[in-house]
Amino acid sequence: MNLDESMVMERIKDDLLDSYDEELELEWEDHFEEDAGTDDAAPTEREERRLARRRYFKELFRLQTELVKLQDWVADSGHKVVVIFEGRDAAGKGGVIKRITQRLNPRICRIAALPAPNERERTQWYFQRYVSHLPAAGEIVLFDRSWYNRAGVERVMGFCTDDEYREFFHTVPDFERMLSRSGIQVIKYWFSISDEEQYSRFLSRVHDPLKQWKLSPMDLESRRRWEQYTKAKEIMLERTHIDEAPWWVVEAVNKKKARLNCISHLLSQIPYQEVKRPLIDLPARENNADYVRQPVPKEMFIPEIY
Repeated sequence: MNLDESMVMERIKDDLLDSYDEELELEWEDHFEEDAGTDDAAPTEREERRLARRRYFKELFRLQTELVKLQDWVADSGHKVVVIFEGRDAAGKGGVIKRITQRLNPRICRIAALPAPNERERTQWYFQRYVSHLPAAGEIVLFDRSWYNRAGVERVMGFCTDDEYREFFHTVPDFERMLSRSGIQVIKYWFSISDEEQYSRFLSRVHDPLKQWKLSPMDLESRRRWEQYTKAKEIMLERTHIDEAPWWVVEAVNKKKARLNCISHLLSQIPYQEVKRPLIDLPARENNADYVRQPVPKEMFIPEIY
């Protein structure tokens, strides 16, 4: 195995670990690191990696505890929050969103990840299909890509006209100010990665059968048009960075640092307080002498393969 292949396999291993929930990841990392034949790192390097990962887990769990407090406060206060996640393909937006929602109630904190517009939606007011996903009182909505598709992929790939592109920039500041006036807090993140890091992540997806589905023809075309995306991003940040809804850039080359930094910053943007929960007293189960449990037919049970 040459150096490039070894680096790819090491990255696939790290990504595979990273795809598990954190509790499972703690167990699986021990399994992988015990296999010395697939790891050329010195014992001290492996130990440093192990310690770094455990520091990450500890801090992530602490931040997720704060996210639960935030969730309780939002539900209790009726606050409304929109968080927008934008960035290049493979920038790590999905990983951050997963860690934010991991411990939260999906009825309070939900994800809006809209597909490409259908024929009918293409004839609507551009923002119309996004409006129906905006939060009611006591809700947080995380947009995994948003109305800023027009400033990015639609512009670069030619999916909108020049007039539609100009109208977007004319409208979006007023649209977001309107959201702010109506009591919706808008927080916008751009995940920034380097050319080399995106290439490495795409290469990992090519060789990882569990992630090949993430690599679409559009992703491959975005690699070729890297500079066009960069120019579109620069224009977008310049023209839509407003006081009511500013952009925040997340350095995302290191996935784990990006997650911790983004969650920490998100928590700092909302003036939440811990909501005191009443003590819960579990009621005793009722037992009725005339109740007889009916047996379930055996053919209704699934096979016990495990």
